[in-house]
Amino acid sequence: MNTGAVGLSTVATVFVAEQAGAGASGLSNAALVSGTAAGAIGTSALMAGYGRRIGLLVMYCVAGVGGVVAVAGVLRSSLPVLLIGVLVFGGGYGATQLSRYVAAAVLPEHRRGFGVSLIVWAGTVGAVAGPALIAPASAVATGVRLPGLSGPVAVSALLAVATVAVTAVLPRAVGRIEGERPERSSLWSALRGRVVLVPLVAMVAAQAVMVSVMTMTPVQMRHLGSGLDVVGWVISAHMAGMYALAPVSGRIADRWGGRVAMTAGLAVQLVAAVTVVVAPSSYRLWMPVGLFLVGYGWNLVFVGGSGTLSRDLPPGERARLQGGVDAVVWASSALASVAAGQLFAAGGFRLVAVVGAAIAGVVPLAVVRRRAGG
Repeated sequence: MNTGAVGLSTVATVFVAEQAGAGASGLSNAALVSGTAAGAIGTSALMAGYGRRIGLLVMYCVAGVGGVVAVAGVLRSSLPVLLIGVLVFGGGYGATQLSRYVAAAVLPEHRRGFGVSLIVWAGTVGAVAGPALIAPASAVATGVRLPGLSGPVAVSALLAVATVAVTAVLPRAVGRIEGERPERSSLWSALRGRVVLVPLVAMVAAQAVMVSVMTMTPVQMRHLGSGLDVVGWVISAHMAGMYALAPVSGRIADRWGGRVAMTAGLAVQLVAAVTVVVAPSSYRLWMPVGLFLVGYGWNLVFVGGSGTLSRDLPPGERARLQGGVDAVVWASSALASVAAGQLFAAGGFRLVAVVGAAIAGVVPLAVVRRRAGG
């Protein structure tokens, strides 16, 4: 699913730019992220009521439908249809994000951070394979006299169908945890509880820093005259930081606790933001280093926070609150993308990095202190 999502996001951005101009190219990512946020809520509700396996199956089917609609949008050269397809596909992608909790649930409590990290680490495949499949899939589509962009979108739909097939043969034990029952309470009040608030705010902060810096890096580098090959190298360093070292993050979370992993991740992001503030034009050394650190800091927080939620939430509230946290995190991602563009327009890449440093260093500490003080 991650492979399909990365490929679909990339191709949809190109399609939107061709249909409506570069200024509208962010619409596809906004649709995907919005669908993912909504999908997290829907998936968690299904998991709480019918078990994790059924929740994943239903939402992966939703992703397959979204992929088919997106293909129709490309074939008809219809921007609205494509965006609807991407939005629906994003709903299924929200289930993929929650699958890390399924991996954690089948492991002992002291190994749940590592279980989460394995799913995040598997995202490395999608980060690499998604873009790599675009050119050959496009060539196949062109060879059968279809629009070139329809090929990669069709691959995303097929991958969603394949994910349904794989999930269908999972052991039935991968379902509701024994004794887990949904409980009625206010989701908003539950998200503000001490057990949830610290990992929630840490994950939102890390997501905001990562998305804002990552989104504006290609723009900054193009302004400096860098070629697409150099931009690709820097973004590859960032993607490696996001996914490749996830098992290390899992070990840290299991050995020293999720709070240590989250604190370390925000500290790494603070160092990364300072690095790109000091050297925003050093694309040969410090920009790749800074982007790698931004990604790995996010990874530490994401794995540490997810592991904490897997261990510490009451069983009856677990699935619903995990989905609520993911919805908030993905919504913050959409807001960060928009805000980053405004900050860049107002003060350039350095201002984006300064705000990122402030978020990584100040916001989580303030919330932790507030909760500690009651």
